[in-house]
Amino acid sequence: MIEQATTVKVALKNTAEGLSLFGPQDKFLHLIEQETEATIFTREEEIVIQGSATDTARLEQLFTVLLELVRNQYVLTERDVNYALELSKQMKTDQLLELFKGEIAVTHKGKPIRVKTIGQKQYVNEIKKKDIVFGIGPAGTGKTYIAVVLAVAALKEGKVKRIVLTRPAVEAGESLGFLPGDLQEKVDPYLRPLYDALNDVLGPEQVIKALERGLIEIAPLAYMRGRTLDDSFIILDEAQNTTPEQMKMFLTRLGFGSKMVITGDVTQIDLPRGKSSGLVEARRILNKIEEIGFIVFADQDVVRHSLVQKIIVAYNEEKEG
Repeated sequence: MIEQATTVKVALKNTAEGLSLFGPQDKFLHLIEQETEATIFTREEEIVIQGSATDTARLEQLFTVLLELVRNQYVLTERDVNYALELSKQMKTDQLLELFKGEIAVTHKGKPIRVKTIGQKQYVNEIKKKDIVFGIGPAGTGKTYIAVVLAVAALKEGKVKRIVLTRPAVEAGESLGFLPGDLQEKVDPYLRPLYDALNDVLGPEQVIKALERGLIEIAPLAYMRGRTLDDSFIILDEAQNTTPEQMKMFLTRLGFGSKMVITGDVTQIDLPRGKSSGLVEARRILNKIEEIGFIVFADQDVVRHSLVQKIIVAYNEEKEG
């Protein structure tokens, strides 16, 4: 049975709204048109959508939600439009409005930091509720960045007395032994992503002061052995490169009044051949403990350049094929 063509209209208050909605040179409009068989055109101050009942309902919700974001002074990006399109396939675009309402922090320049995907929102909620949370997913999903932002917020609010950031000393095909300088100089380059997130939220000067005062500690995972970390917000980054023994050692450092966030990408394990990943094992062993949160990010949660998402999808398809 052929679905009867229907027409829906979405009213615009002015032409400026249309410009924000459709993007530079109608880039966002072209993205939307590529994903639908419906016809979209503008007539004075309204968007007219013609097509099947399913397509028109989906696009009506999509444009209504994007329009509300524009009216709330939110500047749309290509990534936002792509993500909204993904959600519209299940008629879930309205969930975007919840995402953009609350800001989780502000940068040192006063710019609001908001979650950008439903996966990120679930991640934030889990970290706020639980003492140990695993964030597992591909590069560019904001796993580490959000964890650092929430750690800084907890420190500022007095919920913890310090932040501890750590990574296992395994890099993609490199050995720390080949890096020049003392331990601090050797560790700094490969802990760069953690510094970048801290600098964004606190500003470089405040980061240096916090490091000097011991409010923030950045150290290789080996330096966690034998310690109990009380009143701390501890982040283990690149956890896919821990051995099962290292992961167990790390998790048992949890002290009173502390939170732990463990982030990693199980598709990018750089351990020597034959060594199993502590992250993979921890997920298998601990996933039945209700007090531990596991958030698995999908390709749609990638918040970097839209090409990054396409690259991840292509590699996944190659692997499955």
